Amino acid sequence: MDERRRKLTFRAWRRGFREMDLIMGSFADKYMAELTEAELDEFERLLAVPDWDVFGWITGTKEIPPESDLPLLDKLKKFKYTAQPG
Repeated sequence: MDERRRKLTFRAWRRGFREMDLIMGSFADKYMAELTEAELDEFERLLAVPDWDVFGWITGTKEIPPESDLPLLDKLKKFKYTAQPG
């Protein structure tokens, strides 16, 4: 994995509260290798947004502003986190 993808994955696992760590980190683990450069840019923008905003968008409890309503966010909203045994 290239350096940018490694850094984004690291940041996804260290969001600030556990639920977002699990959602964003697991999403990154699953999809990071296959994201396009445009999707990497979108993911990086999402990582810059405060946790509670992204969490609200994902759970549907907060309206998504038009500038943040990106295709990758839709993919993240459809992602289902499942706990890994161990």
